Amino acid sequence: MSSERRDPEAITIEVRPEWGGDRLDRVLARLPAIASRARAQALIASGSVAVDGRVVRDKSYRVAPGTVITAELAAAPAEADEQPAPAPRLAYEDEHLLVIDKPPGVAVHGGAGVRVPTLDAWLRAHGAAGGDPSRPGVVHRLDRDTSGLLVVARSESAYRELARLIRERAVARHYLALVAGVPAATRAVIEAPIGRDRRRRVRMTIGGAGARAAVTRFEVRERHARSALLELALVTGRTHQIRAHLQAIGHPVAGDPTYGGQRLGAQLGLRRQFLHAARLAFPHPVSRQRIELASPLPPDLAQALEWARTLD
Repeated sequence: MSSERRDPEAITIEVRPEWGGDRLDRVLARLPAIASRARAQALIASGSVAVDGRVVRDKSYRVAPGTVITAELAAAPAEADEQPAPAPRLAYEDEHLLVIDKPPGVAVHGGAGVRVPTLDAWLRAHGAAGGDPSRPGVVHRLDRDTSGLLVVARSESAYRELARLIRERAVARHYLALVAGVPAATRAVIEAPIGRDRRRRVRMTIGGAGARAAVTRFEVRERHARSALLELALVTGRTHQIRAHLQAIGHPVAGDPTYGGQRLGAQLGLRRQFLHAARLAFPHPVSRQRIELASPLPPDLAQALEWARTLD
């Protein structure tokens, strides 16, 4: 059994057996006094959460059954200010799922410190459901400044099946990226574990903290004097995987300030990384019918590619 005590400024709970091994932010988000993962992450980041009396700032910390968690509710800001995003283009829709064409500059969901538009409200209004209640229906993600195709579940059963398909690598996710320099190989596989950069926590890096296996395939589509257009396929789906892998082989994504693509991005007038989720294919989670969708390059990336073709 678990216990929960609350006063106007703090809440204390004992972790239930069925929550054992779950992330700290997910456990906190289940509590009515907190009610969202964004709020939970804000509390953790501010140092307002203690596990068995020790302050924990790692939102992904895994809790054990019987652990006592205390959260000082008044010590952290309320939920991050989230702005509604422009309505994305619907690439596919039925009663079980949505596929959206996400614009750049938009976060899929909110979180601690998020100050950009998010799709949270739009997705909820369009029936997104299943999985984590604080980000319903989201089975995979795109970085804020990455545009393109994203599949979202509309029921718990569809969510579970889509998540299974992704785990079993039955969802084909293909991206287009313009990179600095030209890879020597026309086709290649990048296989290197990715973890959190120990110095700069906003970055991922090869062999970083908590590194997990990561595999990216790519093929060169165009060669230019200073750049190349690549088509990439995710075999695994780690945070920042494509961006970190391409930096690791010396070909950072153009316009990516986090992974070394600033110079080429400035030459091409880019205000974000040149990374677009261009194709998505998977068996429908209910009918099993094959769904194949494509998204053209947005105008800003299409313009940058035209300029890349003309650089000497």
